[in-house]
Amino acid sequence: MGKYIHLVSFQINSPINHTILSWAAPEDNRLQALGDLGRWIDMARTLERGLFDAIFFADTPGVFDRYQDRMDEAIRYGVCWPTMDPVTLLGAIAGATERLGLAATVSTGPHHPYAVVRQLSTLDYMSGGRVGWNIVTGHLRGEHRAYGLAELPHDERYDRAEEYMEVCHALWNSVEDGAILADKAGGVFADPGKVKTLHHQGKYFNCSTVAPALPSPQGRPVLFQAGSSGRGQQFAMKHADVVFAIQPNLPGMKKFMDDFRAMARQLGRNPPPGVTLGIQPVIGGSEEEAQQKLNGIVERIPLEAAIARLSGTMGVDFSGMELDQPLAEMQTQGSQGLMKAFSNIVDDRPLTLREVAIRWGLSVGMPQIVGSPEQVADRIETIWRETGCHGFNVTPHVMPSSIGDFVDQVVPILQKRGIYPTEYIGRTLRENAELG
Repeated sequence: MGKYIHLVSFQINSPINHTILSWAAPEDNRLQALGDLGRWIDMARTLERGLFDAIFFADTPGVFDRYQDRMDEAIRYGVCWPTMDPVTLLGAIAGATERLGLAATVSTGPHHPYAVVRQLSTLDYMSGGRVGWNIVTGHLRGEHRAYGLAELPHDERYDRAEEYMEVCHALWNSVEDGAILADKAGGVFADPGKVKTLHHQGKYFNCSTVAPALPSPQGRPVLFQAGSSGRGQQFAMKHADVVFAIQPNLPGMKKFMDDFRAMARQLGRNPPPGVTLGIQPVIGGSEEEAQQKLNGIVERIPLEAAIARLSGTMGVDFSGMELDQPLAEMQTQGSQGLMKAFSNIVDDRPLTLREVAIRWGLSVGMPQIVGSPEQVADRIETIWRETGCHGFNVTPHVMPSSIGDFVDQVVPILQKRGIYPTEYIGRTLRENAELG
């Protein structure tokens, strides 16, 4: 656990963030923001005022299509459709901010490693070292269908990703110190002897070239990973600077952290990657007011939309299954880590399919922190101290008010307690996130 709590704003460039039908809330501006860079820039500046490490965009580069083997529910309710490109948006935000980190999910599934390094390292260099990459191996069937790709088995996706990262690291390390001369008088830009050529011929990728972009002040983008299966965590231990984790309650968070540290010791990763836990604050003038706000959000979520989203993420068609049966009792081939996490018990009983679907439709399983600003700050501090996590992925429920309320009402309380910074620590994402 570092000196400070670290915060990342957890976004999606679609009609919803993580809460189904949030776009239908009268006060929500997400539909306008889809076609208005100014609204995103305003929000990013609010986050920078709140000293967030980064704005981070999750991504689903395909449509949820598992439920009843169709896309109808995703389209009807705007469940992460359309799937707008997040990296394009980060370029605009980079030009309008100075310290805020710029992170996005980019799947290893459809994109060659050279293309990803070129895209993200260009932005990293131009922003002064503020970029992060969330590495995902492509679990969504809709993504594979959109790009015309065959679906690989779970563990083979990670085998492929290992080779993927080998190519990426070679490209990031291609330009040695002192390679760039920029000698205007002599007319020499770079020393070819200090720019290493990559000749890679592997099982999944071939690549013969040099780095397509110059290294930024932080060297390479900060690497995030969210694999929750055993194989996914092994991959994270090798490659990630920060791991995203979603656990439904404090006991689950504590167990995850204990298991994560044990795996780090077993695999010799010391110190282990930082862990940021997903949360969804719901802030009101009082606990009662905040709870009423949450109740209204839940009531707006169509059950079939929630099940469609859960089906897509888990890789299981839950249509026709008993809604009030505990999820733990269902024999599926779903996303291993997520199924395990949401088979946890609440109030001494297992979660049913209906309950998990609603939680997924509300925040993809991230727990709500409901109450007054003081109560929300108390809960965040408690989780941070009891788990030893690095910080939190904070997902809003409506835009932009839930972000503004958090920055204006909760951040000052955390700062007053001395557990949240009062200014940015450095200029790069790696520095501000205290990643060494």
